Amino acid sequence: MSQSSMFILMVVIPLILSQSARGKDCVCELQNSDPAFPENKLENVEFTAAQCTGNITSEKMREIDSLVLGLQHRIWQLLDNVSMLEKEDNGNLYAAVSLRIIELELAEIQDLLDKLNRTTNSYQLLSLQTATELQDMEETMVELEKFDHTHVMVKQRENQRIKRDLERCKDVLNNTIPAPTLSPGHCGLGRMVNVSSPRTYSLTVYGTSYTFGAWGRDANPAPGDENKYWLVVLSSSNVYGNFIRQYNTLSTFILGIGPTDTYISSSNPTTNTIQGPNMVMYGNALYYNCYNTYSVCQFNMTTRSVSTVALPSDAGYNNKFPFAHLGAAYGYTDMDFATDESGVYVIYTTTSNFGNVIISKVETSNPPVLNQTWSTSLHKRTVTNTFMVCGVLYATRYLDKEIEEIFYSYDTKTNKERYDLRIHIKKMQTNIKYMNYNPKDHLLYVYSDAYIVTYETMFQEDH
Repeated sequence: MSQSSMFILMVVIPLILSQSARGKDCVCELQNSDPAFPENKLENVEFTAAQCTGNITSEKMREIDSLVLGLQHRIWQLLDNVSMLEKEDNGNLYAAVSLRIIELELAEIQDLLDKLNRTTNSYQLLSLQTATELQDMEETMVELEKFDHTHVMVKQRENQRIKRDLERCKDVLNNTIPAPTLSPGHCGLGRMVNVSSPRTYSLTVYGTSYTFGAWGRDANPAPGDENKYWLVVLSSSNVYGNFIRQYNTLSTFILGIGPTDTYISSSNPTTNTIQGPNMVMYGNALYYNCYNTYSVCQFNMTTRSVSTVALPSDAGYNNKFPFAHLGAAYGYTDMDFATDESGVYVIYTTTSNFGNVIISKVETSNPPVLNQTWSTSLHKRTVTNTFMVCGVLYATRYLDKEIEEIFYSYDTKTNKERYDLRIHIKKMQTNIKYMNYNPKDHLLYVYSDAYIVTYETMFQEDH
């Protein structure tokens, strides 16, 4: 065979070669031993993926959000009108007209509820269909990868994963630049002067099953988690909990759609599980009273690990110094936890402080560390709840079934105490079992006899 007629044949798939001579030409017959690549299956996957992208859009999720918010607005309006009617109810014509207006509003609320139910059912069906299609696509892609003899697809996917990890790492670095330290009591908000009427009022997916629990938003969320809401119910004896439930938005929280459960332990109660209804979420970690100890537990939601720091050995726990009022004591509320603009606090008492409230700053390192501590003259058993705003502790007391009062404050910057605040909170249920302030939205998050409630805080600048 002449040099000009020579060639090199390179293939990366198994081939059967046969050779024959036709005159001066060298002929190679190539036969692929592998089956033909199923292009139609790949086209079907691409078509299904395009359909999923078209069916599930952010606009559709916003539709549920707008329906829920619209429904809340109409319910607030209805409550205001009912309250007005109660004041006017003297049998005159004006009261009759008001009653007719309320009837019309109820009909409109029912229409909104029907639409919300239809939309939710439609999206739940769409979610199930999409999950099935995704499973089918995954199985098909696994099958198609068998044709990727040089592992090109596998390496491409690995590269994409590494790129995503690098982008996430970059985002975390950009968002972990230390924020300027805020002086306690001076966050630019002024002093708190009032609390709004309820802004959110709803049962959870559990109904009235669990009257003790807590909920809210992370006061220092990781990038991408800013809109998440968390819920903990004390599912054992109204005292103990062992898991945290999270939702992506408020509307999915209220409707009970798509929750994610993270377990501290499969047993309840056991070492390091939750004791009592007081807890907060900060920096993707839950802070709470460790089961059967006078220690603060820090549960990392990502690593699912627990770190602890002990309070003084004479600190109250196991129902020794709970929140209370004349009619009842709120079980296992010896420790309260609070978040504000500067971090996390634990509120408790000791026998050496004669049952008076103590505030300790919790440094959110791993493990957590107790930092500066302040002692007050406020006796803990006269209080029903506490929360922190701008380094100022606020305490509430029970007035009656309808009103809770913010009556006390302690400024950790000036050490000044006040017992004369008289800020009233309109209750939707008799007992407020949990209350915490979130510095991101300036709302009070309340768990009240199985209902979740929020209130806006109102401030006035000091002159």
